[in-house]
Amino acid sequence: MDIYKTNTIESLLSGNPYPGRGIMIGMTPDAKKAVFAYFIMGRSENSRNRIFVREGNDLRTLPFDATKVKDPSLIIYYPVRDLGKIAVVTNGDQTDTIRDYILRGSTFEEALDTRCFEPDGPNWTPRISGILYYGEGTFKYKMSILKSLDAEGSECVRETFSYPAKAGLGHFLHTYVTDGNPIPTFQGEPERIEIPACINCLTEQIWNNLDEANKISLYVRATDLETGEVEYRLINKHNA
Repeated sequence: MDIYKTNTIESLLSGNPYPGRGIMIGMTPDAKKAVFAYFIMGRSENSRNRIFVREGNDLRTLPFDATKVKDPSLIIYYPVRDLGKIAVVTNGDQTDTIRDYILRGSTFEEALDTRCFEPDGPNWTPRISGILYYGEGTFKYKMSILKSLDAEGSECVRETFSYPAKAGLGHFLHTYVTDGNPIPTFQGEPERIEIPACINCLTEQIWNNLDEANKISLYVRATDLETGEVEYRLINKHNA
């Protein structure tokens, strides 16, 4: 087993009907840009009834058809909060928990110590989170998963992974292994992935390899580490 194997995005997504929600973070091969991506998928009508909407450099989810919303509690949230030299990306309302803790001088880990996996048994969907730290020509990031200790949802396991950025390398964390009943929770470390040179390439590699029936929305963002300039791509299946 090659623990340093770097996977293509296609190899991890193509043919997988349901990795769920996913976060990718990494650095372009020229070491000039920090990138991250967040996608959502859905199996139920309620989950599929969503779009991404930008609010400045923040991102939120909204219903595509407000008349069809059954339970907004776990599907409407801010996946991305921008704090200037820090960006937070998650699959739930823990985005705001992390933002609030950072703004008052606390840490990513301390914020997530107050949160747990989602209360949607028997799946107990993990909360996955990422935080990017931008410096003067430097970049580092962390990723976290909060998941159930057992099938009963009795306790929460909290795992955090810290990464120094490396040109052309990224990490991919998603909520589920694949489809199932109950849906099997992601296990192990975030997967090592190849980060392409351009934001269009990254966007296409993700969107084109997500399961056609279950994919919903994708947001990809690149930040120039020298100038701070932000470039983004956003795709909503309902608007495509």
